[in-house]
Amino acid sequence: MSEATFTFRVDESLKSDFSQAAKAKDRTGAQLLRDYMRDFVRQQQEAAVHDAWFRREVQAGIDAANVGNVITADEVEAEAAKWREKTRRQMTGYTA
Repeated sequence: MSEATFTFRVDESLKSDFSQAAKAKDRTGAQLLRDYMRDFVRQQQEAAVHDAWFRREVQAGIDAANVGNVITADEVEAEAAKWREKTRRQMTGYTA
């Protein structure tokens, strides 16, 4: 792994507070910054993967609707009514 230097400006009091907090965790500021950078990159990669998945799912729904593969509101309500009734029975202890 090749290394590069990352230089940026920060308020002196923030630098001092950060260094003290890092030392309290038995870490250097540089170690923590590398960890934060890795975490940030990982989070962004995971967000990009999720975004791509979500866009595919939305497009699949749009495509299905465009060819008429839809569920009517009445069908949805009928299923919801069944679910609500089952839930009510479970909540009252009646399971028939």
